[in-house]
Amino acid sequence: MKAMLGLSAAGTLPRDEAIVLPGLARRVRLVFEILIFFVGAPLLVSYILHTFRLPLFVVLQPILLGFFIYLLWDPTFFLRRELAQGFSFGQLIAILATFAVLGSAIAYIAYTLYPWTFLSFPRRAPRLWVTIMVLYPLMSVLAQEFVYRTFFFHRYGPLFGDRRWIAIFANAALFSFAHIIFENWIAVIGTFFSGLLFAYRYDVTRSLWAVWLEHSLYGCLVFTVGLGRFFFTGISI
Repeated sequence: MKAMLGLSAAGTLPRDEAIVLPGLARRVRLVFEILIFFVGAPLLVSYILHTFRLPLFVVLQPILLGFFIYLLWDPTFFLRRELAQGFSFGQLIAILATFAVLGSAIAYIAYTLYPWTFLSFPRRAPRLWVTIMVLYPLMSVLAQEFVYRTFFFHRYGPLFGDRRWIAIFANAALFSFAHIIFENWIAVIGTFFSGLLFAYRYDVTRSLWAVWLEHSLYGCLVFTVGLGRFFFTGISI
């Protein structure tokens, strides 16, 4: 018997009741998966990065590919449906209005605490800055949102039932934990609060593109106002 989707990704197809309403054994298995994928994997990445001095881009590629293949093999997920899910004009206004308020606060904090680096990146290396403004949303944000929103909500949404705020909080906490690779508390704490926003946005829109846009806005702002060094491992190609 196919059951309603409940808390899930936009690309999720109707699933058996045993999946939508998991029993104890399946719940334990899903929790174990979360610990492996969203706790163990960041710890492994951090170890590899700082032990073997490999660039983050190189280390993440096979891991991200693994998440992608895992999801594509799931017969209850339809990628085209996920990618086709848009968002309303009202949600666009909400995203931009929120960014206007929070983005201004982030810029003000950056200027107040680190005035010597404020806007230094676009001033000193404008070509590199433009390159990052273009590539960061495409090469980094899209992959992050696919894993932490699409994959997470599709695979583990049933674990939370109708307790959406617990799911949002858990998602944000795991998103934040992934940033231990940068070895500073600003990255970890900052991404917890941004993770709450992105998880909430995905919950209300079920749109990968909505959270991609919102994440891109804040990420590009962080690099522009001089906070990008907190999201850099210090290892490059």
